[in-house]
Amino acid sequence: MKKLFLFLVVLGGFASFLKAQVVTIPDAKFKAYLVNNSNINTNGDTEIQVSEATAFTGKIDCGGRRIVNLTGIEAFVNITQLSCYNNQLNALDVTKNTALITLHCYFNQLTALDVSKNTALIQLLCSNNQLTALDVSKNTALKTLNCDNNQLIALDVNKNTDLKNLDCYANQLTTLDISKNTALAILYCYSNQLTVLDVSKNTALVYLDFSNNQLTALDVSKNNDLIQLLCSNNQLTALDVTNKTDLIRLYCSNNQLTALDVSKNTNLIDLSCYNNQLGSLDIKNGKNNIMTYMYAYNNPSLACIQVDNVTNANSYTGGGRWLKNETASYSTNCSAMSTTDITKNQIIAYPNPVKDLLNFSEEVSNIKIADISGKVVKQISTTGKSINVANLKNGVYIISAKTKSGKDINQKIIKE
Repeated sequence: MKKLFLFLVVLGGFASFLKAQVVTIPDAKFKAYLVNNSNINTNGDTEIQVSEATAFTGKIDCGGRRIVNLTGIEAFVNITQLSCYNNQLNALDVTKNTALITLHCYFNQLTALDVSKNTALIQLLCSNNQLTALDVSKNTALKTLNCDNNQLIALDVNKNTDLKNLDCYANQLTTLDISKNTALAILYCYSNQLTVLDVSKNTALVYLDFSNNQLTALDVSKNNDLIQLLCSNNQLTALDVTNKTDLIRLYCSNNQLTALDVSKNTNLIDLSCYNNQLGSLDIKNGKNNIMTYMYAYNNPSLACIQVDNVTNANSYTGGGRWLKNETASYSTNCSAMSTTDITKNQIIAYPNPVKDLLNFSEEVSNIKIADISGKVVKQISTTGKSINVANLKNGVYIISAKTKSGKDINQKIIKE
């Protein structure tokens, strides 16, 4: 009987010991957040017991509290949501938090992140850190992955077949295989080093942005649900969007496009196709009145833009809504435009702004460049189609010149 009593006493003491065990939380700000959360600190003392940590199944949201150390989070083995964004963390151990469904750790200083044990994750937001690698092969339930603004040189999402939203922009990716991500609706992969992007299997895509890469070609013939297509600052020579009837926004500036037809894109509101080599632009879609912005300038070979109504098109230039080269004319039928109609406007200088080489749409002579006070700072008498302005200080200038046929140029340029 005495032995049984002693056993019960020891067992009770051990249970009390376990209950009294506290979680080690070295960061004062993190500890203060936990202690002041009555849903976690249920006994209202100044510590977090292990029993309290394991019993908590809710969300820990300690974002924006200047926390530098999240040690102690491993005791919360049953939490489903962790938001520790916008802190000063350089390490994060979530290997014990196997019930996590969402993890938000963006805007920290993480150099590594192990999510291999978090197989229930549906949403992972780890943007704006210093990650050089990220393994999500075990996170097969992922629907949203935001890992933009890191230093990733590779990203394998082949196992993430349920992925609907992928933000991996502003990394150092040279390849991106999304052929297995057939549910993908949103893809932002701009500002990487991609030379190829195959979206033929991603028929559910609605938003696609691969601007600031090195693509020379893109086939979007299978992506008929696209609402937004942003592909500026690549090396595209052709772009076919004729079957994209839902397209609202198309940005394809700073490429090498020679022709663009958006006459079938009846919902188009924004079009930016400046700084290309367009010789043909058809925007006659019957809905020009809803096109808020149409930027087609710095296409020196573009003489005619086909529109719904010439008078209306000219009126849209107010407030910078529609911008084109002065040498380009609007017409409802560009194929019927005469040579006289096309060339009657003034010549132009491009690109604008300019860094070094300034080009002209025709040969010019007697070139004068004046600052905004009217003082001539550069004068060139020779005839040519370009001049070097690299030595000019950054600022605004007025350039004037003449062609052999007597046409004038008098244009404001920005040197940057």
